[in-house]
Amino acid sequence: MTLRGRLTSAFLVVVLGPVLLGAIFVALTVSAVNRDRTTERLDHAAATVGAAVGALCRQLQAAADAVAVVPAENRVAVADQLVARGLATTVDVTVPNQPLLGRAAARSGNGTTGPLSCADPAPRGTATAFAAYAYAEEVTVVAAQGIDPALMDRLGDAAGVAVAIGAPAPEAGPHTTRQLTAVPGQPLPLTLSVPTGEPTLRYAILFLIVLVTAAVAVLAARWLARSTTRPLGDLAWAADRVANGDLDTRVPIPRPDELGRLAGTFNRMTRELQSYVQALTASRDQLRRHLAILGDTLSSTHDLDRILPVILRTAMTATGARAGLLLLADPSDGRLAARCGAGLTGAWDLTPAELAQRRLPPGYGVLGTVASTGRPMRGAGGQSPDEPVCESYLAVPICAPPADPETDPEPGMLGVLALYDRLGGPAFEDADLRTLRTFAGQAGVAVHNVRVHEEAQRLSLTDPLTGLWNYRYLREVLRREVERASRFGRMLTVLVLDLDHFKEVNDTYGHTAGDQVLGEFARRIRIGLREVDVAFRQGGEEFVVLLPETDAYGGAIVAERLGAAVRDRPVPVDPRRPGLDDRIPISVSIGIAVFPEHGGTAQQVLDAADEALYAAKHAGRDTYRLAERVSRAGAEGHLDAATATTGGPQPPGHGRGR
Repeated sequence: MTLRGRLTSAFLVVVLGPVLLGAIFVALTVSAVNRDRTTERLDHAAATVGAAVGALCRQLQAAADAVAVVPAENRVAVADQLVARGLATTVDVTVPNQPLLGRAAARSGNGTTGPLSCADPAPRGTATAFAAYAYAEEVTVVAAQGIDPALMDRLGDAAGVAVAIGAPAPEAGPHTTRQLTAVPGQPLPLTLSVPTGEPTLRYAILFLIVLVTAAVAVLAARWLARSTTRPLGDLAWAADRVANGDLDTRVPIPRPDELGRLAGTFNRMTRELQSYVQALTASRDQLRRHLAILGDTLSSTHDLDRILPVILRTAMTATGARAGLLLLADPSDGRLAARCGAGLTGAWDLTPAELAQRRLPPGYGVLGTVASTGRPMRGAGGQSPDEPVCESYLAVPICAPPADPETDPEPGMLGVLALYDRLGGPAFEDADLRTLRTFAGQAGVAVHNVRVHEEAQRLSLTDPLTGLWNYRYLREVLRREVERASRFGRMLTVLVLDLDHFKEVNDTYGHTAGDQVLGEFARRIRIGLREVDVAFRQGGEEFVVLLPETDAYGGAIVAERLGAAVRDRPVPVDPRRPGLDDRIPISVSIGIAVFPEHGGTAQQVLDAADEALYAAKHAGRDTYRLAERVSRAGAEGHLDAATATTGGPQPPGHGRGR
């Protein structure tokens, strides 16, 4: 069935159903009303007839009492007077041993069985009258009322119904009857009947109304179905076009009714959908570009200062956040250090250098709670005063991937990624939380990879025994420091150190004790240097120290300090052999070279320091020597306090000493 047919059928059902039900209801109501009216009429008639007969009985009783109370000689006259006035049909006075007195005497003896008593209505045969009795001394007075058609007519006229003694005679047409039994005060067994009329005309009018309503409903249903299905067909056609991707489709608005509003809403929906698709396409393209940039950054560099801002910007673009902040946990004290931020306001609107100085304790505020619990948080305002001010926030932990999911299922906490004030919405949603988790995972992988790379690089450039930088890193740092000193016109001093008689230590105490001596020697070197100075293990028992922005005089001071630190405190070891001392005295020979005085390149300076070391060895060890130059005056010295004063290099007038 078509939509038009269904609408027509539905309209007919909706319209004709109530009409037919209403017609049936009216017919039943009319019939019930007729029955109720007939019942009420009979009830009223019964009460009226009963009251009339009761009044007649009381009237007869009053007449009988009136005759009984007068003197005997006046009774006949009073009885005649009562009959003449119509208060009774007959008044009989009965005296013992005397004939019947009164006017009824002439009319008695008609062969009837006697009247019915109003007080005791038990019938005796067929009654033609009812009477009331009164007694005076031995006299009985009977006041009777004859039962004739005239009496029945009067009772029927008073009650508005037909009244008959006993069963009614058959009448034409339907009638409703009511039986009245004889009771004291109403001695007549009566039958009341009223004609029952069928409302045929009313039924005919109802049937005609139903037919007219059905005809009007059919015509209205056809018009409504036609006027409704045409706009719905247009809507169905437009919906198919939109479903196939044609978002430019519009529906004509026929008239300003519900269908017109539906068409207008459909057109507005398609326009908004078109705008949303365009915005979504632009956002997708932008997100692709950011992801491409993120992928290129992650694959091309291990510099967190380049990686983390790209991750933060991409997360803000993907979620529509106004501002963002990325913090990493400091391994030394666990505090959160701000690494990058974007769109921050108020006290957090800082330069990158100033932002890098901000620290937050773990467990305090939203960011600290996320870092300490490892659970994401989102909400509206209510943050710690030390955190960025916002209307809504979303913060997730940055975790490192577990090295072994079986033995280490809990990921390490690396930091927190937080976004603030989602644009276009009151708060961040579940989709934003999932998106930010993804970027936090990328940040965790990036930070973990960078740290692993830095640790691997450190291990590859660090001597595992002493903890100092190795020879590979020495050449790179020396080249870089020479270039920097040349660019800024500064000096660079190179010290080459070698432990004296170290082979004898290994031969006497063993290589384990030799390793302990090397480790202790490296520790003393680190203690005697500045933060900008760099120490290396070149190989075996030979070490190199770079002293940036230091001249020959400063280098000699450092050499003296390092020699004294080694000489004055023997190294405690485990002798492992009986008879050996548990403390090994050691000394060091040092060669000193200065850039650019002793060489114009990194290799030349290093070679010059190495030659100075051999000169110190040949001079008897436990001393230092300065590399040769054009003027060799003051180029040698001894680490001993007495000789260092006279034989050491004097401070040049143009250099920076230490």
